[in-house]
Amino acid sequence: MYLLKHMLGSLIHRGDLIVVGPDGRHYAFGDGKPPRVTVAIADTATARRLVFNAGLALGESYMDERFTVRDGTIYDFLDLVFANLGWTGGTRLQHFHEMMGRLGRRLLQNNRVTVARRNVAHHYDLSGELYDLFLDADRQYSCAYYRSPDDTLEQAQAQKKRHIAAKLCLDRPDLKVLDIGCGWGGLGLYLAEAAGATVSGITLSEEQLKVAQQRAEDAGLADRVSFRLQDYREERGRYDRIVSVGMFEHVGVGYYRDFFRQIAELLSEDGVALVHTIGRAEGPGRTNAWIRKYIFPGGYSPALSEILPVIEHAGLYVTDIEVLRLHYAETLKAWRQRFTANRARIARLYDERFCRLWEFYLAASEATFRHSGHINFQIQLAKKVDALPITRDYMIDWERAKAADAISGIRAAE
Repeated sequence: MYLLKHMLGSLIHRGDLIVVGPDGRHYAFGDGKPPRVTVAIADTATARRLVFNAGLALGESYMDERFTVRDGTIYDFLDLVFANLGWTGGTRLQHFHEMMGRLGRRLLQNNRVTVARRNVAHHYDLSGELYDLFLDADRQYSCAYYRSPDDTLEQAQAQKKRHIAAKLCLDRPDLKVLDIGCGWGGLGLYLAEAAGATVSGITLSEEQLKVAQQRAEDAGLADRVSFRLQDYREERGRYDRIVSVGMFEHVGVGYYRDFFRQIAELLSEDGVALVHTIGRAEGPGRTNAWIRKYIFPGGYSPALSEILPVIEHAGLYVTDIEVLRLHYAETLKAWRQRFTANRARIARLYDERFCRLWEFYLAASEATFRHSGHINFQIQLAKKVDALPITRDYMIDWERAKAADAISGIRAAE
């Protein structure tokens, strides 16, 4: 416990963290002020792993119940720790792991087509019932758009779709739209319904594809919305609009040039594209070892400085960038609360260890977006300098008009 005591003593300055060691002794860290969290470590081997490889060991120890929370929740603990660490906090050893992780990024993100499909299946081909138990009814599995902290998850996800659609400048009917990484089809269906677009969605998840295709049939939109199991590198069509939401995080740094060159190739001369991705405010980094192993193999959240030079080389104009800051933290909070409320049902689907894995994933992700520099980027692109109006009024006007239509529809239904 000596090394762990020394590490926590140098890191935790605010809050009240009590650690119960393998010997039963209580060790206090912080300033003694709320919030207070008590955790317990089962054995000296776990304590040692937490010192030398915390990025992997903490999540694994929680999954295996070698690290438990006695007073509070795993989110309370991670929130306290990440609030103390901030963007760049950590020990010298952790910074060393960070540096080595950056050096090996291209190897760890070797997302050629066959590997990309396997990586997607690892996370997205789980039981559909699991996702129904913590996502909104539309199964939007990306950052929502909160206009108010009081917004429900359903409201915020509907607002996200309108916000993105407004940036696509859907100024005429029958525009051909490509949705790269279409998920369960919610955005594609919305673009067809709200703007009369003809949408092609591509995904690498077989489970998502089945649901998306069925949803198009059920909505009577199969003639205008189609979904295919296909990698973005295999697409050969030509589109007026291209949208990608929550997929770029799976591309990998070694494939950024391919991704944006493909967008430039597929986009019509007066076309517009919108890429929505998780990003990091603190500059280039590496994917946490636990997240990479258990949640998103091959995944990485880029810094803006890693994206923009590649876009420039692809011959695309960056026509608008918006940074969404705490929106994903609020989204993850809603998911975490719904997961907790349905935990017993999820445990019956899988098991207790799976539940602890997902509890840790959702809690750690939320804390990262609140305290550790993770944000979202929405990057609008065009091939021609005059492809879009020269002010942003068209975005605001379209979004407000569609929001008013939605409110009128709800009132009429009541």
